[in-house]
Amino acid sequence: MQNPGTNQSGMRQGNERLVLTLLRRHGPLPKAGIARMTGLSAQTVSVIMRALEDEGLLTRGNPQRGRVGQPSVPMALAAEGAFFLGLKIGRRSSEMVLVDFLGRIRDRRLCRHDWPTPEAALDFADSAARELTAGLPTALRPRIAGMGVALPFRLWDWPDSLGAPARAMEAWRGTDLRAALAARHGVEVFLENDATAACGAELVFGTTPLPADFLHAYVGFFVGGGLVLDHRLFPGRRGNAAALGSLPVTGSGGRRAQLLAQASTARLEAALLARGLPAERLWTSPDRWEIPEDLLAPWIAEAAEGLAQAAVAALALLDIEAMVIDGWMPGGIRKRLVAATGAALHRQDRAGLDPLRLIEGSLGPDARALGAAALPLAARYLA
Repeated sequence: MQNPGTNQSGMRQGNERLVLTLLRRHGPLPKAGIARMTGLSAQTVSVIMRALEDEGLLTRGNPQRGRVGQPSVPMALAAEGAFFLGLKIGRRSSEMVLVDFLGRIRDRRLCRHDWPTPEAALDFADSAARELTAGLPTALRPRIAGMGVALPFRLWDWPDSLGAPARAMEAWRGTDLRAALAARHGVEVFLENDATAACGAELVFGTTPLPADFLHAYVGFFVGGGLVLDHRLFPGRRGNAAALGSLPVTGSGGRRAQLLAQASTARLEAALLARGLPAERLWTSPDRWEIPEDLLAPWIAEAAEGLAQAAVAALALLDIEAMVIDGWMPGGIRKRLVAATGAALHRQDRAGLDPLRLIEGSLGPDARALGAAALPLAARYLA
């Protein structure tokens, strides 16, 4: 038999998470509005809001006067109520961000590398976390509520694509990065596939209205994906659902290959290097690329063709409503990629299938690091 006190405590925490989730999704709300949306009594909502305000998680807005009765006071998430560290381990760079309770990046550290190794990742995490924590006022440092990690899974499968020694990538196979970081930093650490994390970031922090079911494609060094069903991130039993990079597609000339060979910035890097042009800015300046149009346009066209095939496959299998396309690239290039994918989608044979919407992602190069930071936020504060 369960302890009634435990049940009551769990119910209270569940209601608190529900309130925080509504405020994150809808913005500031008065207590009466929250009671109406949740079905909780006005007294229960008042108790919850007072407790969350006492914890520093909520802040009061200016009273809003209506035609009759007492003015309502909208309550909002407090930016400094909690902070989260988000670590993104990428194939060409690693990044750690410090994110506040509103999902704003307060500070960041970036490290460029030719390929990632477990040892280098741990060393970078140590120095970045130390510097980001030191940048907070002393009184706010205890409000760091956890660390999330966004990491490509099975890094050892593609050493040649990185130009890395097989032995260096093989080291990842036996590394428990989550446990190592937790032991070093003394905080709870959460780990997720990097593309799945990018999808989760769009759910939690994105600014674009999203349907209940959609596929999320994130174009980085390799393309990856995330899947949302009934408004919830679906990682799969091994955390690798919607592994778009491994999806077989047909490229130019009828050649069959994995999508990562067609819709990844690794291919753009190779094109630049083959022409004797520097590719460094692809990884260090994702908001400002300088790429000749005669290299960029064919890459967009090939990537779009592969993404369109992936969209049709997902539509046929899962009956999703939309595909969200984002990536480690400037916003203008992302917009062109979405438009080109739409054109390629119209050329696909979709007989027997309902229409599919294409949606431009809203987080761009920050998506994976923000997704990492969203992991402890969701675990502690969201329904």
